[in-house]
Amino acid sequence: MPETDAAPETDTVTTDASVDAGAQPVADEAGDATFEETAATRGEAQPDEAAVVDRSHLPLERRIEAILIVADEPQGAVHLATALRAPVPAVKAAIQSLRADYDGAGEGPERGFELREVGGGWRIYVREAYDVDAADFVLTQTPTKLSQAALETLAVIAYKQPITRGAVAAIRAVNVDSVVRTLLGRGLIREAFADSETGAINYETTELLLSQLGLNSLDELPPISPLLPDGEEDAFA
Repeated sequence: MPETDAAPETDTVTTDASVDAGAQPVADEAGDATFEETAATRGEAQPDEAAVVDRSHLPLERRIEAILIVADEPQGAVHLATALRAPVPAVKAAIQSLRADYDGAGEGPERGFELREVGGGWRIYVREAYDVDAADFVLTQTPTKLSQAALETLAVIAYKQPITRGAVAAIRAVNVDSVVRTLLGRGLIREAFADSETGAINYETTELLLSQLGLNSLDELPPISPLLPDGEEDAFA
């Protein structure tokens, strides 16, 4: 607008702003907050709320089952309830229903796997009666040569056992989930116990490793210090 145009009277500006307030938010710091509060008051979905997909129509047992199949650590009822946005009592009831289903308590047969409570959480395991079949399959299907990553992870576990997967990952500075599964499948390590507070599983080496290395006990492992570059010794202390 040219500078020669006269500005409207103050009373007129006030009246026009009052008329247009419903269509256009006031362009000041307070105006933005007022606009957001008005949107919330009208019940409009915020961006984060709109992005959440409602999955409550799916069976809770199957949703829990899907998580337990891919989980590497025991999952507590509260953790599962938070992840699934479901009430804790409903999750606990669904877990017991899954456990009974796997055990053949209903009309279906007993499964080759079971749901165990370990370290305050739940995890799917091969049923004890079928451990030999599962172990034979893994050993016959897996190549005999270990990768460099597997050897390094095995060394960390051997010298620091019992140790959790998270602690191994911290020492190696890489994710070791798949490598740990490989070592478990080879029978070179096993689950020693689950931490009572966190539920994290601690791993230790097996007698098979000793026989493969030709050792009678872990005390015969060579000192690690001469084999490490400077600055890495503290990790194995």
